[in-house]
Amino acid sequence: MADTTRHDAWQAGNSYEAYMGRWSRQIAPRFLDWFGAPEGLDWIDVGCGTGALTAAIVTKCKPRHVLSIDPSEGFLATARANCPSDVVTFQIGDAQALPVETASVDVAVSALVLNFVPNREKALAEMKRACRLGGRVGFYIWDYPGRGVGFMSAFWDAATALDPSAQDLTEYRRFPFCTQERLTDMAVKAGLTSVTSTAIEAPAIFKDFDDFWRPFTLGAGPAPGYCIALDAPAREKLRLRLSDTLPRRGDGSIALNTRAWAIKGSAD
Repeated sequence: MADTTRHDAWQAGNSYEAYMGRWSRQIAPRFLDWFGAPEGLDWIDVGCGTGALTAAIVTKCKPRHVLSIDPSEGFLATARANCPSDVVTFQIGDAQALPVETASVDVAVSALVLNFVPNREKALAEMKRACRLGGRVGFYIWDYPGRGVGFMSAFWDAATALDPSAQDLTEYRRFPFCTQERLTDMAVKAGLTSVTSTAIEAPAIFKDFDDFWRPFTLGAGPAPGYCIALDAPAREKLRLRLSDTLPRRGDGSIALNTRAWAIKGSAD
């Protein structure tokens, strides 16, 4: 496995929820407010993970049906528990070969996952293929180059100060294309029309340092994977450095920010 992906462990749904899922759930409804799809449509959620976007679709958009796919059975099990709805079907699936007929859905969306898909262009082409004429395609990805995930940036800043080689594992080094301009261009090249984009932001507030640190010890994702791969003394040095450098509010909580780039277009 390549060094840059060897820590991408995406199986333990509950561990992912603690690390990233809870913040994904804040972005999802904001995305849907901007996306503006009407009620009563057929959706596909590509790379649904633990179900943050699927649950928001059910709550806010009153869909006729949502097919939510992900390659991780562990994530799907968590998603099913998080979103027990009769209008949702969860199943194993590959973003690069969607398990649907051509022109079979009204809306194709993807949340915080396309940067991990080997062939992003193929995934977007598949989302467009799945849509009926005039259907809607949308996706959003963390603003990694702009250090848009505050807790992730804080972790990697501390890690690279202690271990310069860790910089090769950082998302802003691995995913330089996750800018508003390049993601918009990717959608246009996939054949979408009327493409627009925006920044979606939400706070990430940790009640105390333990609330911040614990998800990094669970192994779900690149930064947690790096953390648990350290020997005990190195991990303790990292913990102490973070404890010393993170901003604290008067009540001991840690307030950081998250930002994703959202893109939408039409499958004409």
